[in-house]
Amino acid sequence: MRSLISFPNPVNEKAARIVAAGVLAMGVVTITTATYWLLIPLAYGFVARLLTGPKLSPLGRLATRVIAPRLGPEKPVPGPPKRFAQGIGAALTIAAAAIALPHPSQVSVPADVLLAMLVVAAGLESLAGYCVGCRVFAGLMRIGLIPAEVCEECANIGLRAAAREHP
Repeated sequence: MRSLISFPNPVNEKAARIVAAGVLAMGVVTITTATYWLLIPLAYGFVARLLTGPKLSPLGRLATRVIAPRLGPEKPVPGPPKRFAQGIGAALTIAAAAIALPHPSQVSVPADVLLAMLVVAAGLESLAGYCVGCRVFAGLMRIGLIPAEVCEECANIGLRAAAREHP
């Protein structure tokens, strides 16, 4: 069970961006069609990735096992910030589902606002490689709310430089 409930460190940035593209697509479809039942697989995917990395996430498995390997060598990045970002995604989608699903035939502005936040973050990650959750994670580390031991590489710029020089 311990090996199932784990998150990879490092994470392949290419796979993370592919997952974000899938989230972006599902989020856009959900908002534009008010098809709120799509929040269920979206939320499941975030919770699965938060708890197990790509192991129990169909989108995560597709990204890590099929698509990313075809895009060339891995681009490793620290895992803890990516896991934190998955937690934010899980919170946003679960909250949107809790708001929208009791009345699925009605347009839900509050749920759409939460989804829009998710779509913007997924768009930035997938299209520009900018991880909003990772930036929040770094800020929380800087002010001491996340201890340095959680991500040694994140806390130590020298380790990050060495990792870039010797991939």
